[in-house]
Amino acid sequence: MVSPPHEAMHRIFQHDPGLFSRVSRFLGVDIPIPVKATALPTDLTEANPVERRVDTLLRFETAEQGPFLLAVEAQGKKDPGKPASWAYYAAYLWTKYRLPTALLVVCQDYATARWAQQPVSSGPPQLPTLTLRPLVAGPHNMPVITDPEEARADLVLASLAAITHAADPAVDAILKALSTALRDAPENIADPIVEFTAQGLGSRPAKHLWRNLVAVDLSFYKSYISEEIRDEGRLQRGAEDVLVVLEQRGLDVSDDVRGRITDCTDPEVLRRWLARAVTAPKAEEIFEDE
Repeated sequence: MVSPPHEAMHRIFQHDPGLFSRVSRFLGVDIPIPVKATALPTDLTEANPVERRVDTLLRFETAEQGPFLLAVEAQGKKDPGKPASWAYYAAYLWTKYRLPTALLVVCQDYATARWAQQPVSSGPPQLPTLTLRPLVAGPHNMPVITDPEEARADLVLASLAAITHAADPAVDAILKALSTALRDAPENIADPIVEFTAQGLGSRPAKHLWRNLVAVDLSFYKSYISEEIRDEGRLQRGAEDVLVVLEQRGLDVSDDVRGRITDCTDPEVLRRWLARAVTAPKAEEIFEDE
């Protein structure tokens, strides 16, 4: 099953194809800014029943170097079979479109990034017929953007910085800078950045910080993640109200009762419990008839 971080790591290049040119300087190459970019079909399946799909495929037009293809792959962990698949993608695309083909692998941890950037040859050592050398973007080379002004200058790059540093302690400062920078951004620009960042953080601890930052700094946005965060905030306040009433009345609140209240995801149920908390002789009795 494809994970949200996997999707965010490559779809962000579909959202802003020019991002690759800006990222390339951190990878030790100089890719011209495209004058045109086209998203191409990602299905690389041939007539045989073997299905192969690249994550994101873009065609770039540049004034300096002419057209070329960029295949973007999101890689969450080491996979011994991947280099052969990547080599197939590059060879197939080169054959099909007759265009130079580049491969970018986006990672979120140092070990996977180091593994992915190692050259792999298809032939024996003395006959390296085809050697794969992908560009790799990850926490080892993506910038740590902690200045809101720097983040404001390139919001998409700042989002990618947060995604690739999702497991680093530095991610907290990146997220704070990004949320500050987004305050002044139009909603149609900010919404996809909020979504990509939330997806890219996945289930890591930093996702809680991002949700809180969005709830406070970007409360006027109507994106899915923002609405979800505000709903969670209302639930949290509802649970806290129930607990405050019970504790102010001097009732004993066990861990089981507290856990059931804080885990509740139905605001109507929380309202019923709050009404009962005013008169219930025991904390457990607010759950009566539930």
